[in-house]
Amino acid sequence: MSTSPAPPALAYSTANCQVARAMAVLGERATLVVLREVFNGVRRFDDMQRHSGVSRQVLSNRLALLVEHDILQREPYRSDGGRVRHEYRLTPKGLDLYPVLAAVADWGARYYAGPEGPPVELAHRDCGGVVHTRLECEHGHLLEQREVAPRPGPGARPFEEGALSPSA
Repeated sequence: MSTSPAPPALAYSTANCQVARAMAVLGERATLVVLREVFNGVRRFDDMQRHSGVSRQVLSNRLALLVEHDILQREPYRSDGGRVRHEYRLTPKGLDLYPVLAAVADWGARYYAGPEGPPVELAHRDCGGVVHTRLECEHGHLLEQREVAPRPGPGARPFEEGALSPSA
C-alpha cells in the first residue's frame, strides 16, 4: 500500500495566513450580504435592513466591523426635517472586494440558481456582456484552477508543531 507524499503546505505555518485574516473580517454570512447591498447601491441602514432581511443588531455590528476595517466609510446625510443619519460608502479597500463578490455570484449562478437562471447578472457597462471571474497570473495568462499551485510567499514561516493557528 503506497502513501501519498505530504503536501508542501504542511511545512509552513498558518499563523499569519491571509485567508484566515480576511475571513476573520468577512467570514460571517451577513457581512457578504451587507457588501452585496452596498455594491448594489443600497447605502442607508433602514434600506439595507429592509432589503437584506438582516436583523438590525447584526446589521449594526457588521457595518461597524466594516467601518473599523476601512472597508466602508460613514457619510452623513439629512432628510428634509430629519436628524443627521449616515449612509455607507465603499473605500478603495472595500471596492477591491468586488472581484470576491463577483466570484461568489458567478459560482452561485452556476450551482445554486433556479431552473430559470440567476436572479441577478453582472454585466459589462460598455458592451452588456455577462461578467465572469477568471484566474489570471501577473503576466496576463488566463488560467484554469488546476494550473494554479500554492507556494511559500515572502511572509511564510516554518510550521512548528503545537503552535497555535488562527485558522484552526
